[in-house]
Amino acid sequence: MDKKKSFRAHRNPVPTVDVIIEIKDATGKDGIILIRRKNPPHGWALPGGFVDYGESLEKAAVREAEEETSLRVELRYQLHTYSDPDRDPRQHTISTVFVARAAGRPKARDDARDIGIFGRDEIDFPLAFDHDRILDDYYAAGVRNGTAPGNRRKRRIQHDRP
Repeated sequence: MDKKKSFRAHRNPVPTVDVIIEIKDATGKDGIILIRRKNPPHGWALPGGFVDYGESLEKAAVREAEEETSLRVELRYQLHTYSDPDRDPRQHTISTVFVARAAGRPKARDDARDIGIFGRDEIDFPLAFDHDRILDDYYAAGVRNGTAPGNRRKRRIQHDRP
């Protein structure tokens, strides 16, 4: 059998991460961080991006959060993985979403043109990608468990395992 004919190129979805960063604003009110994207697709979105080759999902989430918000985050738990082929208009991506906690003052960097801390009721505008669905799931998870998402107790995510 001819090896050239038996090899078939595969197109695979691209792995990405998104991070819901829980933080208190300057007045002490709980909120989450959204960034306004510099690059298409434009709009407000969760911090996140592509996973580098050889990088774990957890390390990618921490790296992307810091690159776009200037904050070091502590990952609390993995919320869900989103794989709808139409979730990103640029290409088929699969995003694993983490919930993290941070303190400090976020600053827009890297792919972020602007940044803000928003309470649940303040997010009354469309979000890029499928981030509105992600946030619906995030807030529903808190209601389902009888606590606000920011107060849920989960085991801490291990970044490096032996």
